[in-house]
Amino acid sequence: MHLKRWLTGIIGVPLLVYLILSGPRWIFYGVLFMASGLGVREFLRMTAPGLPPPVKIISAVLIFLLFYFLWRGPLFLAFPVFCTWAMMPLAYFLFSSPALRNRAAEDIGKLSLAVLYVILPLALLILIDRHPRGNLWILFLFTVIFSGDTGAFYFGRLLGRKKLYVSVSPGKTWAGAVGGFSASVISGLLFFHIFHMEGSAPLAGLLGGGLGVAGQIGDLVESMLKRSAGVKDSGRVFPGHGGILDRMDGVLFAIPVLYVYLVWSVP
Repeated sequence: MHLKRWLTGIIGVPLLVYLILSGPRWIFYGVLFMASGLGVREFLRMTAPGLPPPVKIISAVLIFLLFYFLWRGPLFLAFPVFCTWAMMPLAYFLFSSPALRNRAAEDIGKLSLAVLYVILPLALLILIDRHPRGNLWILFLFTVIFSGDTGAFYFGRLLGRKKLYVSVSPGKTWAGAVGGFSASVISGLLFFHIFHMEGSAPLAGLLGGGLGVAGQIGDLVESMLKRSAGVKDSGRVFPGHGGILDRMDGVLFAIPVLYVYLVWSVP
């Protein structure tokens, strides 16, 4: 398992860096679209395994439309897509069997949560990418979160004694949390210095720490979802890492933090 994690990282990280920094944007956005679709599929498999196939197809089409409008425009059409995510499945349930109609609110609620939890954060990456030096900010985000994950993993293995949250994730420790937070702060400072990002060193450390905390909360949330569903991994997309949600759980929670920072602080 440990070797698989490293091999996946050695192959995947350079490809990810290329896509973020200099890859054709349509390919990068296409990867985000596929990640959204796979992430929603994993989420619904854990929370709403009985969701009718037509509703899943509707959701896939709406994911495509959302990413297309954010990329090519007109941008205002992206917002009605979110309304359609509830209306079209509700219309489908309306003309379905009584058994399906009786659980319509529950299933649509879980689908709507998938939109907010998985699709919206990844869609925000397109808006961040359109920001000045947006590709560097996206790379900064992944650097901070993945550094935090690595720091938490190794600090936890070496120094971990006291458990962080046993009922949700028995393997996580306070030492891992502190190590992950420290790695996020340090990587944020180094990234700002190397790439001459806008902002002071204290701000870089604060932003790195904030993203790191959001990432750790996202990690715990994913552990809670998997524990409630009785599964070890959300999927098997990445050898040694699990599924899309296993690898992106911290990123999903950190993306809105970075987006708000850029909107309010960076011209």
